[in-house]
Amino acid sequence: MGRVSSRFARKTRYLNLDPFSVSIVAVTDPQRMPDPRDALSALPRGSALIWRAYENAPSAERVRGLDAAARAKGCILLIAGTPKLARRLGVPGIHLPERDLTRYRGFAFGQKVVTASCHSERAIIAAARAGVDAILLSPVMPTESHPGGKTLGVTRFARLVRLANELGLSVYALGGISTPASVARLRGTGAAGVAGIGFLLERGN
Repeated sequence: MGRVSSRFARKTRYLNLDPFSVSIVAVTDPQRMPDPRDALSALPRGSALIWRAYENAPSAERVRGLDAAARAKGCILLIAGTPKLARRLGVPGIHLPERDLTRYRGFAFGQKVVTASCHSERAIIAAARAGVDAILLSPVMPTESHPGGKTLGVTRFARLVRLANELGLSVYALGGISTPASVARLRGTGAAGVAGIGFLLERGN
């Protein structure tokens, strides 16, 4: 596994010039990167990490250790799952799957940061009604994990970003964003940053 290159990180900063914002969100993957510590070590300071632990909920002790390591690096840890799980584990952030958004309309989450997966205009509206802070909008470009799959494309992605921004949501581009060149294609779309796992696995990016 590589490390996010300075060139890739620099390109993501051009998307959002706010010096206090997060521009890179890494997402763990059960097959390609199951250990969140590997992802955290590859990230630059000031990033965010979403730990996808849907199948096997981690122990509170393990989460506390990872959260401490993230804080020491100036990063934010989010766990994918339910608010109940997040409260039990004491994590600062939670990530919701799109299918659960309608369940949490007006819900008081209690976490500092709440993100959600979105793939459509309808999902973006549901995310706003649920009161999330930011969304991971996908798939923007073709991905290795879903070759030949339908994508949003940069033009439609930009339109959906405008809608999300109007509803008070920050947007992170997910899907096929693994090189500085792919990040450059997002300039002017209004994206706050990028999300995924490919840029952690890509060598020499």
